[in-house]
Amino acid sequence: MEKKIKLLGYIEGIVSILINIGLFIIKFTAGIMANSVALIADAWHTLSDSITSIVVVAGFKFASKPADEEHPFGHGRIELIGAIIIGILLCVVGFNFFAESLIRLKNKEIKVTYNTFAIIATIISVVVKEALAQFALIIGKKVDSKSIIADGWHHRSDAISSIIILIGIFFGKHFWWIDGVLGILVALFIFYTAFDILKGAINPLIGEIPDPDLIEKIRSIIKTIIKKDVHLHHIHFHRYGYHKEITFHIKLPADMSLFEAHELANKVEKTIESELKIFATIHMEPIK
Repeated sequence: MEKKIKLLGYIEGIVSILINIGLFIIKFTAGIMANSVALIADAWHTLSDSITSIVVVAGFKFASKPADEEHPFGHGRIELIGAIIIGILLCVVGFNFFAESLIRLKNKEIKVTYNTFAIIATIISVVVKEALAQFALIIGKKVDSKSIIADGWHHRSDAISSIIILIGIFFGKHFWWIDGVLGILVALFIFYTAFDILKGAINPLIGEIPDPDLIEKIRSIIKTIIKKDVHLHHIHFHRYGYHKEITFHIKLPADMSLFEAHELANKVEKTIESELKIFATIHMEPIK
């Protein structure tokens, strides 16, 4: 299973890198020809997708390393660090083009001449980037990968920004300021995407509460095995990439033998591992 996940991660990353480099060349050329800061910003946004995809591939390579003495839970959180790098890179890209757009608006330097090539390049970008987004999001959800999902949203933000550029192409001839304003809008989309990616990666690193659905699944498993309310509480969930650990407390009758209590807890732990792919550790308390 881990080999399949690693392979899918590599495929998504390599496909993204190759396509984005090609789109960057097309959009950058169109932006230079049109003297459009918005289109050039969009081109660099696309190239940043290639950089983030390189981070995804590298993250998968290191995250797939097996556990060792120094890292008993594996190296899965390296993938989250990769997602954080993606978010930071996006912030840098967004800031640069936000500043450039403001300067152009302030100095009224905008002399944009959109041509047929710019229109075709932008339409191609919208279609291809949304297709890449769908591809990455499907794989990311299938293998539960934060960095691939982040890469997918990065692709989608690029598709949305290209739609904004396309609108500007048709209205740019009527409003001198349209290119600068569109450059700012693209930058804001980049900032929003970066925030969403950083939030999704940082939360698991600093610790997060278990999903309510997961708690209900565990509660159902316990009821099926022990067949009584054990007052499930003190739940802690830890995610290390594909390796997941959960600890919680349950209450058992005070007169139950230690052997019997251990057997029940052991059965619950094995069932959780089998059905939910989560390693569980149970602390037992006597009902007073």
